[in-house]
Amino acid sequence: MSELADRLAALEARVAALESAGVSGAPASESDPHPSTGGVVGYSGDVHLAGDISWSMTYSPDGVLDLPPDRSVEVLAALGHPVRFAIVRALLRGPMSATALQESLDSTSAGRLYHHLKALTGARIVDQHARGDYRLAPRTVVPALVLMMASADIAGELR
Repeated sequence: MSELADRLAALEARVAALESAGVSGAPASESDPHPSTGGVVGYSGDVHLAGDISWSMTYSPDGVLDLPPDRSVEVLAALGHPVRFAIVRALLRGPMSATALQESLDSTSAGRLYHHLKALTGARIVDQHARGDYRLAPRTVVPALVLMMASADIAGELR
């Protein structure tokens, strides 16, 4: 029940932050002084990898363009390294110890692994669940999969 409460609290915090920033998850109405000119963009998923996680998110493209870039750039930079990308892929299957992660990555030293884990935890992609145990934050599972799929689509790998 704690994970569900954590997910609900995180979702409520995100909604409150978006409402205070004036960004709506729904298309703008005609009475809105700043109606969306670009339609709706979104993503959703129902994932059963490391637990059952469902997610749906929609925004107006104008709202997305108005979001501050700093945290988004930090997330993209964290995922932009091949070792960190491999760590996220491994953690999508379920929580792992640092030792198991290091073994799954073959040539990564413990020091380099912790350097990469620090970047991923700093970007709020990975949680340190217990000392030496890491997992993908539940709220990041679907967005991480969407980012992986979108990057493969841009690269032309999904055709």
